[in-house]
Amino acid sequence: MLDDRRTAETTWPTAYPQGYAVVDVETTGLARDDRIVSAAVYRLDAQGNVEDHWYTLVNPLRDPGPVWIHGLTSEVLADAPLFKDIADEFADRLADRVLVAHNAIFDWQMIAREYARAESAAPVRQRLCTIALSKELGLPLPNHKLESLAAHFGVVQQRAHHALDDARVLAEAFRPSLHAAARDGVRLPLLECRPLTEWSDSAATPRIGYQASYRSSSWRPSRKRPPCPYPNPGRFEDGRPLKQGMRVAFSGDTSVERELLEDRAIEAGLHVATSVSRLTSLLVTNDPDSATSKTAKAKAHGTPIVDEAAFTQLLRDVAPAD
Repeated sequence: MLDDRRTAETTWPTAYPQGYAVVDVETTGLARDDRIVSAAVYRLDAQGNVEDHWYTLVNPLRDPGPVWIHGLTSEVLADAPLFKDIADEFADRLADRVLVAHNAIFDWQMIAREYARAESAAPVRQRLCTIALSKELGLPLPNHKLESLAAHFGVVQQRAHHALDDARVLAEAFRPSLHAAARDGVRLPLLECRPLTEWSDSAATPRIGYQASYRSSSWRPSRKRPPCPYPNPGRFEDGRPLKQGMRVAFSGDTSVERELLEDRAIEAGLHVATSVSRLTSLLVTNDPDSATSKTAKAKAHGTPIVDEAAFTQLLRDVAPAD
Protein backbone atom coordinates (compact mmCIF):
# COMPACT_ATOMS: atom_id res chain seq x y z
CA MET A 1 0.00 0.00 0.00
CA LEU A 2 2.88 2.35 0.81
CA ASP A 3 4.42 1.72 -2.61
CA ASP A 4 1.04 2.49 -4.20
CA ARG A 5 0.85 5.81 -2.37
CA ARG A 6 4.37 6.73 -3.42
CA THR A 7 3.50 5.90 -7.03
CA ALA A 8 0.39 8.05 -6.85
CA GLU A 9 2.22 10.96 -5.27
CA THR A 10 5.34 11.04 -7.42
CA THR A 11 4.90 9.38 -10.79
CA TRP A 12 1.20 9.17 -11.64
CA PRO A 13 0.80 9.74 -15.41
CA THR A 14 -1.27 12.81 -16.16
CA ALA A 15 -2.62 11.14 -19.32
CA TYR A 16 -4.29 8.30 -17.39
CA PRO A 17 -8.12 8.31 -17.15
CA GLN A 18 -9.88 10.05 -14.29
CA GLY A 19 -12.12 7.13 -13.36
CA TYR A 20 -13.00 3.53 -14.16
CA ALA A 21 -16.08 1.30 -14.14
CA VAL A 22 -15.10 -2.32 -13.53
CA VAL A 23 -17.87 -4.38 -15.07
CA ASP A 24 -18.97 -8.00 -15.20
CA VAL A 25 -22.09 -9.37 -16.88
CA GLU A 26 -23.48 -12.89 -16.81
CA THR A 27 -25.40 -13.93 -19.91
CA THR A 28 -27.65 -16.56 -21.44
CA GLY A 29 -24.82 -17.53 -23.78
CA LEU A 30 -22.10 -16.20 -26.04
CA ALA A 31 -23.97 -15.54 -29.28
CA ARG A 32 -25.12 -12.20 -30.67
CA ASP A 33 -28.75 -12.83 -29.75
CA ASP A 34 -27.98 -13.82 -26.14
CA ARG A 35 -29.02 -11.60 -23.27
CA ILE A 36 -27.68 -10.29 -19.98
CA VAL A 37 -29.06 -11.97 -16.84
CA SER A 38 -27.06 -10.03 -14.24
CA ALA A 39 -24.66 -7.10 -14.16
CA ALA A 40 -22.31 -5.54 -11.64
CA VAL A 41 -20.23 -2.37 -11.60
CA TYR A 42 -17.45 -1.29 -9.25
CA ARG A 43 -16.70 2.41 -9.68
CA LEU A 44 -13.05 3.32 -9.10
CA ASP A 45 -11.31 6.66 -8.92
CA ALA A 46 -8.33 7.68 -11.05
CA GLN A 47 -5.90 5.59 -8.98
CA GLY A 48 -8.08 2.48 -8.74
CA ASN A 49 -9.63 3.04 -5.31
CA VAL A 50 -13.18 1.73 -4.90
CA GLU A 51 -15.85 4.42 -4.68
CA ASP A 52 -18.96 2.22 -4.67
CA HIS A 53 -20.51 -0.87 -6.24
CA TRP A 54 -23.83 -1.87 -7.77
CA TYR A 55 -25.51 -5.13 -8.80
CA THR A 56 -28.75 -6.13 -10.50
CA LEU A 57 -30.51 -9.15 -11.92
CA VAL A 58 -32.01 -8.76 -15.40
CA ASN A 59 -34.96 -10.63 -16.88
CA PRO A 60 -33.63 -11.76 -20.30
CA LEU A 61 -37.11 -12.53 -21.67
CA ARG A 62 -35.90 -15.99 -22.64
CA ASP A 63 -34.37 -19.18 -21.25
CA PRO A 64 -31.53 -18.24 -18.85
CA GLY A 65 -29.05 -20.51 -20.58
CA PRO A 66 -26.19 -22.13 -18.58
CA VAL A 67 -27.74 -22.16 -15.11
CA TRP A 68 -24.95 -24.53 -14.01
CA ILE A 69 -22.50 -21.65 -14.57
CA HIS A 70 -24.26 -18.51 -13.31
CA GLY A 71 -26.83 -20.19 -11.04
CA LEU A 72 -29.73 -17.97 -12.17
CA THR A 73 -32.88 -19.97 -12.92
CA SER A 74 -36.04 -18.91 -14.74
CA GLU A 75 -37.80 -18.69 -11.38
CA VAL A 76 -35.16 -16.38 -9.94
CA LEU A 77 -35.23 -14.10 -12.99
CA ALA A 78 -38.99 -14.05 -13.57
CA ASP A 79 -39.55 -10.99 -11.35
CA ALA A 80 -36.26 -9.26 -12.18
CA PRO A 81 -36.38 -5.92 -14.02
CA LEU A 82 -36.01 -5.78 -17.79
CA PHE A 83 -32.83 -4.25 -19.13
CA LYS A 84 -34.67 -1.16 -20.32
CA ASP A 85 -35.82 -0.61 -16.74
CA ILE A 86 -32.27 -0.54 -15.35
CA ALA A 87 -30.60 1.05 -18.40
CA ASP A 88 -30.52 4.57 -16.92
CA GLU A 89 -29.09 3.46 -13.58
CA PHE A 90 -26.52 1.29 -15.36
CA ALA A 91 -25.60 4.26 -17.55
CA ASP A 92 -25.08 6.47 -14.48
CA ARG A 93 -22.51 3.94 -13.25
CA LEU A 94 -20.65 3.96 -16.57
CA ALA A 95 -20.80 7.65 -17.46
CA ASP A 96 -17.47 9.49 -17.91
CA ARG A 97 -15.45 6.39 -17.04
CA VAL A 98 -13.35 3.82 -18.83
CA LEU A 99 -15.09 0.45 -18.87
CA VAL A 100 -12.76 -2.21 -17.41
CA ALA A 101 -13.47 -5.91 -17.86
CA HIS A 102 -11.71 -9.24 -18.26
CA ASN A 103 -12.01 -9.96 -21.99
CA ALA A 104 -13.63 -6.54 -22.29
CA ILE A 105 -14.78 -6.94 -25.88
CA PHE A 106 -17.33 -9.54 -24.74
CA ASP A 107 -18.80 -7.47 -21.90
CA TRP A 108 -18.85 -4.33 -24.04
CA GLN A 109 -20.60 -6.01 -26.95
CA MET A 110 -23.23 -7.55 -24.68
CA ILE A 111 -23.87 -4.18 -23.04
CA ALA A 112 -23.96 -2.35 -26.38
CA ARG A 113 -26.51 -4.81 -27.77
CA GLU A 114 -28.77 -4.44 -24.76
CA TYR A 115 -28.72 -0.66 -25.06
CA ALA A 116 -29.43 -0.92 -28.78
CA ARG A 117 -32.47 -3.10 -28.02
CA ALA A 118 -33.59 -0.43 -25.56
CA GLU A 119 -33.18 2.16 -28.34
CA SER A 120 -30.42 3.88 -26.43
CA ALA A 121 -26.62 3.87 -26.14
CA ALA A 122 -24.25 3.26 -23.26
CA PRO A 123 -22.26 6.38 -22.26
CA VAL A 124 -18.93 4.60 -22.76
CA ARG A 125 -16.19 5.93 -25.01
CA GLN A 126 -13.26 3.72 -24.06
CA ARG A 127 -12.65 0.29 -22.61
CA LEU A 128 -9.66 -1.46 -21.07
CA CYS A 129 -9.21 -5.23 -21.14
CA THR A 130 -7.33 -6.62 -18.13
CA ILE A 131 -6.06 -9.47 -20.31
CA ALA A 132 -4.38 -6.94 -22.59
CA LEU A 133 -3.06 -4.99 -19.57
CA SER A 134 -1.55 -8.12 -18.02
CA LYS A 135 0.26 -8.74 -21.31
CA GLU A 136 1.54 -5.18 -21.42
CA LEU A 137 2.87 -5.64 -17.88
CA GLY A 138 4.43 -9.01 -18.72
CA LEU A 139 2.76 -10.71 -15.76
CA PRO A 140 3.90 -14.36 -15.41
CA LEU A 141 0.42 -15.88 -15.66
CA PRO A 142 -0.14 -19.54 -16.71
CA ASN A 143 -3.20 -18.49 -18.75
CA HIS A 144 -5.57 -15.56 -19.21
CA LYS A 145 -8.30 -16.69 -16.80
CA LEU A 146 -9.59 -14.30 -14.16
CA GLU A 147 -8.71 -16.80 -11.44
CA SER A 148 -5.06 -16.74 -12.54
CA LEU A 149 -4.93 -12.94 -12.46
CA ALA A 150 -6.59 -12.97 -9.03
CA ALA A 151 -4.16 -15.59 -7.69
CA HIS A 152 -1.20 -13.53 -8.92
CA PHE A 153 -2.30 -10.59 -6.76
CA GLY A 154 -3.53 -12.71 -3.85
CA VAL A 155 -7.20 -11.88 -4.39
CA VAL A 156 -9.59 -14.51 -3.02
CA GLN A 157 -12.63 -15.38 -5.12
CA GLN A 158 -15.78 -16.28 -3.17
CA ARG A 159 -18.41 -16.93 -5.87
CA ALA A 160 -17.01 -17.48 -9.35
CA HIS A 161 -19.41 -16.49 -12.17
CA HIS A 162 -21.46 -14.33 -9.84
CA ALA A 163 -21.33 -10.89 -11.47
CA LEU A 164 -20.83 -8.94 -8.24
CA ASP A 165 -18.03 -11.15 -6.93
CA ASP A 166 -16.32 -11.35 -10.33
CA ALA A 167 -16.41 -7.55 -10.55
CA ARG A 168 -15.02 -7.28 -6.99
CA VAL A 169 -12.17 -9.68 -7.76
CA LEU A 170 -11.34 -7.83 -10.95
CA ALA A 171 -11.41 -4.46 -9.20
CA GLU A 172 -9.02 -5.73 -6.55
CA ALA A 173 -6.68 -7.16 -9.19
CA PHE A 174 -6.93 -4.11 -11.43
CA ARG A 175 -5.72 -1.66 -8.79
CA PRO A 176 -2.20 -3.15 -8.41
CA SER A 177 -2.06 -3.64 -12.17
CA LEU A 178 -2.87 0.04 -12.67
CA HIS A 179 -0.21 1.11 -10.16
CA ALA A 180 2.38 -1.17 -11.77
CA ALA A 181 1.59 0.41 -15.14
CA ALA A 182 1.92 3.91 -13.67
CA ARG A 183 5.18 3.05 -11.94
CA ASP A 184 6.74 1.59 -15.11
CA GLY A 185 5.37 4.23 -17.49
CA VAL A 186 3.22 1.71 -19.37
CA ARG A 187 0.72 3.12 -21.83
CA LEU A 188 -2.71 1.72 -20.97
CA PRO A 189 -4.24 -0.41 -23.79
CA LEU A 190 -7.35 1.74 -24.17
CA LEU A 191 -9.70 0.98 -27.06
CA GLU A 192 -12.60 2.90 -28.54
CA CYS A 193 -16.14 1.74 -27.78
CA ARG A 194 -18.52 2.06 -30.71
CA PRO A 195 -22.22 1.96 -29.75
CA LEU A 196 -24.54 -0.08 -31.94
CA THR A 197 -27.05 1.98 -33.88
CA GLU A 198 -28.76 -0.56 -36.12
CA TRP A 199 -30.81 -3.06 -34.16
CA SER A 200 -34.27 -4.39 -34.93
CA ASP A 201 -36.11 -7.35 -33.48
CA SER A 202 -37.40 -9.78 -36.07
CA ALA A 203 -40.24 -10.87 -33.82
CA ALA A 204 -41.63 -10.30 -30.38
CA THR A 205 -39.66 -12.24 -27.77
CA PRO A 206 -41.51 -14.33 -25.16
CA ARG A 207 -41.04 -13.82 -21.46
CA ILE A 208 -39.44 -16.49 -19.30
CA GLY A 209 -41.83 -19.38 -18.75
CA TYR A 210 -43.71 -18.91 -22.01
CA GLN A 211 -43.58 -21.79 -24.47
CA ALA A 212 -43.31 -19.71 -27.63
CA SER A 213 -40.08 -20.07 -29.59
CA TYR A 214 -37.31 -17.48 -29.31
CA ARG A 215 -36.31 -15.86 -32.56
CA SER A 216 -33.00 -14.11 -32.93
CA SER A 217 -32.67 -10.51 -34.04
CA SER A 218 -31.33 -9.14 -37.26
CA TRP A 219 -27.86 -7.65 -37.52
CA ARG A 220 -25.96 -5.77 -40.14
CA PRO A 221 -24.46 -8.12 -42.70
CA SER A 222 -20.71 -8.63 -42.79
CA ARG A 223 -18.88 -6.16 -44.95
CA LYS A 224 -17.65 -7.43 -48.30
CA ARG A 225 -13.91 -7.06 -48.48
CA PRO A 226 -11.94 -6.51 -51.70
CA PRO A 227 -9.74 -9.40 -52.84
CA CYS A 228 -6.10 -9.24 -51.82
CA PRO A 229 -4.08 -7.92 -54.80
CA TYR A 230 -0.90 -9.79 -53.85
CA PRO A 231 0.01 -13.48 -54.40
CA ASN A 232 0.39 -15.72 -51.37
CA PRO A 233 4.13 -15.95 -50.59
CA GLY A 234 3.69 -18.95 -48.31
CA ARG A 235 3.84 -19.52 -44.58
CA PHE A 236 5.02 -17.14 -41.93
CA GLU A 237 8.41 -18.01 -40.44
CA ASP A 238 9.29 -17.14 -36.86
CA GLY A 239 11.88 -14.40 -36.72
CA ARG A 240 10.99 -13.02 -40.13
CA PRO A 241 8.39 -10.35 -40.98
CA LEU A 242 4.97 -10.88 -42.42
CA LYS A 243 4.80 -10.34 -46.16
CA GLN A 244 1.99 -8.82 -48.20
CA GLY A 245 -0.27 -11.50 -49.63
CA MET A 246 0.03 -13.86 -46.66
CA ARG A 247 -3.24 -15.57 -45.69
CA VAL A 248 -4.11 -14.86 -42.05
CA ALA A 249 -6.95 -16.48 -40.11
CA PHE A 250 -8.29 -15.55 -36.65
CA SER A 251 -9.77 -17.81 -33.98
CA GLY A 252 -11.33 -17.11 -30.58
CA ASP A 253 -11.75 -13.91 -28.58
CA THR A 254 -9.48 -10.92 -29.06
CA SER A 255 -8.96 -7.84 -26.90
CA VAL A 256 -9.15 -5.64 -30.00
CA GLU A 257 -12.40 -5.94 -31.95
CA ARG A 258 -12.02 -8.66 -34.56
CA GLU A 259 -13.28 -6.41 -37.32
CA LEU A 260 -10.67 -3.80 -36.46
CA LEU A 261 -7.89 -6.40 -36.45
CA GLU A 262 -9.02 -7.63 -39.84
CA ASP A 263 -9.11 -4.06 -41.18
CA ARG A 264 -5.54 -3.50 -40.01
CA ALA A 265 -4.41 -6.74 -41.62
CA ILE A 266 -6.04 -5.84 -44.94
CA GLU A 267 -4.61 -2.33 -44.86
CA ALA A 268 -1.17 -3.90 -44.44
CA GLY A 269 -1.71 -5.98 -47.58
CA LEU A 270 -2.58 -9.31 -45.98
CA HIS A 271 -5.32 -11.71 -47.05
CA VAL A 272 -7.85 -12.35 -44.24
CA ALA A 273 -9.09 -15.93 -44.53
CA THR A 274 -12.30 -17.18 -42.94
CA SER A 275 -10.99 -20.74 -42.60
CA VAL A 276 -7.71 -22.62 -42.22
CA SER A 277 -6.23 -24.74 -44.99
CA ARG A 278 -2.81 -25.83 -46.21
CA LEU A 279 -2.52 -22.41 -47.87
CA THR A 280 -2.97 -20.48 -44.62
CA SER A 281 0.18 -18.55 -43.71
CA LEU A 282 -0.66 -17.84 -40.07
CA LEU A 283 -3.35 -18.41 -37.44
CA VAL A 284 -3.87 -15.73 -34.78
CA THR A 285 -5.41 -16.94 -31.51
CA ASN A 286 -5.04 -16.10 -27.82
CA ASP A 287 -5.90 -19.68 -26.86
CA PRO A 288 -3.82 -22.12 -28.96
CA ASP A 289 -4.90 -25.03 -26.75
CA SER A 290 -8.60 -24.56 -27.50
CA ALA A 291 -10.44 -27.24 -29.42
CA THR A 292 -11.74 -25.01 -32.22
CA SER A 293 -11.78 -26.34 -35.76
CA LYS A 294 -9.35 -23.64 -36.91
CA THR A 295 -6.82 -24.47 -34.21
CA ALA A 296 -7.12 -28.20 -34.90
CA LYS A 297 -6.62 -27.69 -38.63
CA ALA A 298 -3.67 -25.37 -38.07
CA LYS A 299 -1.94 -27.99 -35.95
CA ALA A 300 -2.76 -30.72 -38.47
CA HIS A 301 -1.33 -28.67 -41.35
CA GLY A 302 1.64 -27.34 -39.39
CA THR A 303 0.38 -23.77 -39.78
CA PRO A 304 2.27 -21.30 -37.55
CA ILE A 305 0.24 -19.91 -34.62
CA VAL A 306 0.82 -16.60 -32.81
CA ASP A 307 -1.19 -14.68 -30.25
CA GLU A 308 -2.83 -11.30 -30.76
CA ALA A 309 -0.03 -9.31 -29.10
CA ALA A 310 2.63 -10.89 -31.33
CA PHE A 311 0.48 -10.36 -34.42
CA THR A 312 -0.02 -6.69 -33.55
CA GLN A 313 3.74 -6.28 -33.33
CA LEU A 314 4.21 -8.05 -36.69
CA LEU A 315 1.69 -5.71 -38.32
CA ARG A 316 4.00 -2.78 -37.66
CA ASP A 317 6.54 -4.01 -40.21
CA VAL A 318 4.95 -5.99 -43.06
CA ALA A 319 7.37 -6.65 -45.93
CA PRO A 320 6.23 -5.65 -49.43
CA ALA A 321 5.16 -8.32 -51.89
CA ASP A 322 7.74 -9.61 -54.36
